[in-house]
Amino acid sequence: MTNSPLADRIRPRSFDDIVGQKKLFGPDGTIRRMLSRGYLPNMVFWGPPGTGKTTAADIIAKSSDKAIRRINATTASLSDVKEAIADVSGIFGSGGVLIYLDEIQYFNKKQQQSLLEYMEDGRVTLIASTTENPYLYVYSAVLSRSSVFEFRPVDPADMLPALRRGLAALSFGEAGKTDGVDTADEADGADTADSINEVDAKLLDIAGRSGGDVRRALNLLEEIYYSSDGDIMSADIGAFAPSAVWNADKDGTAHYDLLSALQKSIRGSDPDAAVFYLARILESGDLPGACRRLQVIASEDIGLAYPLAAAVTRACVESAKDLGMPEATLPLSHAAVLLATSPKSNTAHVAYEAAAADVKAGKGQLIPPYMRPSNQYSGYKYPHDFPNRWVKQRYLPEDLEGAVYYHYGDSKAEQAAKAYWEKIKKDGEK
Repeated sequence: MTNSPLADRIRPRSFDDIVGQKKLFGPDGTIRRMLSRGYLPNMVFWGPPGTGKTTAADIIAKSSDKAIRRINATTASLSDVKEAIADVSGIFGSGGVLIYLDEIQYFNKKQQQSLLEYMEDGRVTLIASTTENPYLYVYSAVLSRSSVFEFRPVDPADMLPALRRGLAALSFGEAGKTDGVDTADEADGADTADSINEVDAKLLDIAGRSGGDVRRALNLLEEIYYSSDGDIMSADIGAFAPSAVWNADKDGTAHYDLLSALQKSIRGSDPDAAVFYLARILESGDLPGACRRLQVIASEDIGLAYPLAAAVTRACVESAKDLGMPEATLPLSHAAVLLATSPKSNTAHVAYEAAAADVKAGKGQLIPPYMRPSNQYSGYKYPHDFPNRWVKQRYLPEDLEGAVYYHYGDSKAEQAAKAYWEKIKKDGEK
């Protein structure tokens, strides 16, 4: 038995062995087509862990005629970058240098900028990988010189060929054979339900618990294999991993992707999608994130179409915080379905944004004198002293007189309010 992780021992050597990224590396994959025509641009690989970013970079690097330098941004410094660039002038850099920069989000602006001059004239070809949104973490000048490719979490069915290779490698290793096993899949293409045998079903169970992370799935397979003396069919997979694992890092892109998906599902009035994303958020342990976002949605997307939604959601959130998990799922699913099936209006939010734009533009500096609390100012008309509790007077600063920020929405509640105030104001102006 070797100490080398299974994921490293069976790391793909060609694009054909990369699983789950067919749009990039399949026979008609974008990157594969570019490389087949001799075009190797600067690239940024973006995606969650275990989706093939490093593997793809290794395959590309080995197939190029460039000197290869690997830098991990979590531990590297500016001197490491300068050392790699120095190869451009050396004998080993005659064809240029390919730098593979892992976790580029950990490099600061100055470190990223140090590559620009060499990327510009082609002396350095950069392949950078990141688990975070590159448009937020990668310096814009680097992005403008690079092509960004997104790596998606790998579906369990797509992961099956890699797990088959892993199981074969483990079996061969137990038989005293070499670790560098190069096994071909017996069945190309998608597996049908009829073709999946008991072993494949077990492997699919392992894949389903990996959250789309191939490395995690292979690590889990290796643990199960050795703990069961090679008999994975008798192993209790649940003892090693929960029924499902999701990439939902607390402060990273995946976290905000899930919260955004929850809000967009509720905004789109889809209760099924809303409950699904709520479940993903809660099962990943982010109760505070779900509570906060549901309250935002109640005011931003339902708003004045159903004003009570904010109060009901607040009550559900407070109940969830008191209960804790798993009972917190009850009031929060109540809130999510209520919000998804409620009428929608963002008129109050739009009104605020319009008013804020005028504030930022420096308008409305002078509040009308009669609107100030000091007794030295007079002329304020107290609405409660007039019929229907309304009187015509200017409330906005003089330079904003006539400005309209709020426009009634077409929801039943807002149209009723519009009709009421049109009547009151018409009567008050007589």
